[in-house]
Amino acid sequence: MHKIIYLICVMMLLTSFVHAMDEDTIYYKGNYSVVIDSIIIKGNDITENFVILRELTFGIGDTLNPVLADYNRERIYSLNIFNEVRLQPFKFGNKNFLLIDIEESWYIYPIPFIALRDRDWNKLTYGVRVRLKNFRGRNETLSGIMELGYDPSFNFYYTNPNLSYKLDLFASLQFGYSEINNDSKIAESLAGTDFNHKLYFGKIIFGKRFGLYHRLSTALGMDYIETPFYINGISASDQRIDRTVILGFTYNYDTRDLVQYATDGIFAEIDYEFKGMGINNINYRVSYLDFREYRKLFGDLSGKWRFAARHTNGKVPYYDDSFIGLNERIRGHWNDLKEGNDYYVGSVELNYYILKDYRLNVYFVPLLPKSLLSYRVGLVGELFVDTGTTRFIGEPLTLKKFNTGYGAGLSLLFLPYLIIRFEYAFNEIGRSEFIFDLSSSF
Repeated sequence: MHKIIYLICVMMLLTSFVHAMDEDTIYYKGNYSVVIDSIIIKGNDITENFVILRELTFGIGDTLNPVLADYNRERIYSLNIFNEVRLQPFKFGNKNFLLIDIEESWYIYPIPFIALRDRDWNKLTYGVRVRLKNFRGRNETLSGIMELGYDPSFNFYYTNPNLSYKLDLFASLQFGYSEINNDSKIAESLAGTDFNHKLYFGKIIFGKRFGLYHRLSTALGMDYIETPFYINGISASDQRIDRTVILGFTYNYDTRDLVQYATDGIFAEIDYEFKGMGINNINYRVSYLDFREYRKLFGDLSGKWRFAARHTNGKVPYYDDSFIGLNERIRGHWNDLKEGNDYYVGSVELNYYILKDYRLNVYFVPLLPKSLLSYRVGLVGELFVDTGTTRFIGEPLTLKKFNTGYGAGLSLLFLPYLIIRFEYAFNEIGRSEFIFDLSSSF
């Protein structure tokens, strides 16, 4: 009897406290500018607090306003491990609190899939992917992939963006096997037939994050590439099998709000790889530059532009040439393949959110967990212009060699899982084409 009375008293006290807090709590909405005294994180059953806090561009003692809150919400969402992120400042007593309320996404994916190789519907690949995201609650990813169809392969990846939280170190490990169809028309002409390469690869990457936006990393890897025959130029060495040691360096600068579909910020990346370094008679270099700027214009209208270039020098095998028409494509010339030692591509695009941040929950689907059935849905209208060309060493770079296209489209966002893009494009002579892709343009 005494225990029952005690429990009733405790419940009454807790109820009184909750009511008192509700009465004394002031939630900031609309236009506000408040100094944050404390940050509370709710909903992270697995995720460590520091994974979220390290993405914030402000801290305790700093002033928060709606624009800054929206930008930081998108930065947390860009971690790609949450279905929903909400930032709500409130006042309790004489202190201002920020509540970061998150809903974690589903982390284990033993699922079949269908994908596009080189963004080409003629290169369908399918298989099984087993992915463990947010491993140990530190945003680590373990992934094993078995792909059949075009370019069958088996790959394993491990990424750890928080190898050392205090030192801001990150690392990743990759290895696998793939049968790769030859993409070079020059190599096919020399061989007199189409053929495949067999690729075994391994790579380990170590890097450091400097502040919020800068990352610098180095990579050490090995490629074993087997061709059915030896022809000079098709292989990097003087044998039909290339054993290529790779040493690479990457600098990355990223201030984008939402990585999956950005509307504000800058992304820049510079890569430089030494391939072979004279070992096994292989010696060439590959450099890559990618610069993108995203800007909100007014309302839900935003603009973005991109310039990217890839340059090779040394004794470059045809399988490592620079291609437009594979991963890099020009809308209006979507299926036109161009090959060279270098490529240069550029894009300008206007985006307008027709539907923004709509929450779609399909919890009625049986057997699947709720965290896999909740989506952030958006519908974006697009106007775009693309241009690009390739160049072999010694060739002049002239405007008439550039392929250019323009058009309009719609992107359907099911974040954090999928983007579907429908576009209609024209080239310089008015030839039109319909594009269906499973990723954002950039």
